[in-house]
Amino acid sequence: MPSSTTLLFFLLFLLSFPHHHRHLLAAVAADTALIQQTCKTTKHYDLCVSSLISDPTSLQASDAKGLAVIMITIGVANSTATSAYLSSQLPRSTSTTAASDAAAAAAKKAVLKECAAKYGYAAEALQASAQDLVAESFDYASMHVTAAADYPNSCHNAFRGVVDITK
Repeated sequence: MPSSTTLLFFLLFLLSFPHHHRHLLAAVAADTALIQQTCKTTKHYDLCVSSLISDPTSLQASDAKGLAVIMITIGVANSTATSAYLSSQLPRSTSTTAASDAAAAAAKKAVLKECAAKYGYAAEALQASAQDLVAESFDYASMHVTAAADYPNSCHNAFRGVVDITK
């Protein structure tokens, strides 16, 4: 059985992963003690609790490993959604008239395309980490989570180089 530190590493990464917040369920009949206990060890307690409670299967998790698998699943969903969103922004990023605007649009398009791909790679790495976690190949799971964390970071850095990406 892995150390709780290893399992919590998965949770810590996934909690810092950019994603759309799900709404906290108003009332939860089942006991959330494991969720609360596990989330207390993270940097983002409220986000951890709301993310896990938003997935009804987390209430049946019997240990931190089960919660880690659920958080990975949430991370995969968010990575996939982010990739799709960035891809959907590609056509709008090319509508310009002036030559200087065309160059800026081309740069924005390149960054959006790169980032869409990177978030897709992050989802693939997280899927691999979930398989590794279930197989109790914890070193490989950790390696895949680390790789998944690198993709959004490089995307963030690519956006820094593009001025006014919102146009």
